[in-house]
Amino acid sequence: MDRLLVSVSILILLNLFFFSEEVDSASFKLVNRCRSTIWPGFLSGAQTAQLPNSGFVLYSGKSKTIHIPKNWSGRIWARTHCSIDAQGKFSCLTADCGSGKIECAGGGAKPPATLAEFTLNGADGLDFYDVSLVDGYNLPMLIVPKGGTRGGCGATGCLVDLNGACPAELKVAREHGRGSVACRSACEAFGQPQFCCSGAYATPDTCAPSVYSLYFKHACPRSYSYAYDDKTSTYTCASADYLIIFCPLPYTSQKVLGARKDGIGLPLVNKTMMYLRSQHSSRSSSSGLAQPQFIAVSSLASFLLAYKLYD
Repeated sequence: MDRLLVSVSILILLNLFFFSEEVDSASFKLVNRCRSTIWPGFLSGAQTAQLPNSGFVLYSGKSKTIHIPKNWSGRIWARTHCSIDAQGKFSCLTADCGSGKIECAGGGAKPPATLAEFTLNGADGLDFYDVSLVDGYNLPMLIVPKGGTRGGCGATGCLVDLNGACPAELKVAREHGRGSVACRSACEAFGQPQFCCSGAYATPDTCAPSVYSLYFKHACPRSYSYAYDDKTSTYTCASADYLIIFCPLPYTSQKVLGARKDGIGLPLVNKTMMYLRSQHSSRSSSSGLAQPQFIAVSSLASFLLAYKLYD
């Protein structure tokens, strides 16, 4: 009888523990709609404990749900073109976190990388989130809040494949120069203060968007494009769970999200950047995007010519 009581007590305690964990956490469902495998990574912000699972494999067409404490802040991204060498070291061609393992263990994404950034339960109990291209771009990403009670709760992200359209001076190519796998920020490529919002350009008044960040912004209007792009790039929601889709389909996403009527003035996608299908991208980009996808090639040349970057 005593053993039965002990067993029942343990079961009750375990149920209470898991129930408490569910109540005190937000659900993040990560979905891989890319053609190839990706390896999501997680990095907690300052004064925030690292998550127990800081990286894992996510095969094409698969999803994984994790529970994140409601006081968490940090970044989520996807590594691509990963492999293990003869010495057993794990590394990735884009967004590698430098740990040598699938788990990032406190390592951040090496630029260029598309980043999902979160501060949960911040000011006024709101979650703050964005998709950032400030550190460059490696693949499309979409954040969709679910079940929020306050705040705009708008979807945000970058749904267009920018790798095929990436200017040569920003392009990260595969071995032997075959195709583009990522697109660097102007700050990383050139290291100049006016692109990095540093030195004499370290304030919102002195650091203006560059032609490169404007191109990213034109393609992905809701994404962060440079350091002081807060007004049109940061979104809020309270008590929400989150869906994060890697390589979402632009037109399908637009149609589904249009029914939400989130009141956000900016579109998720600039449709003028979505006319060329991935037949071209297969020659110039190696994003591993699911079909059908759209790239920004035709609009890039005219956009940059308007700013006299190319002769």
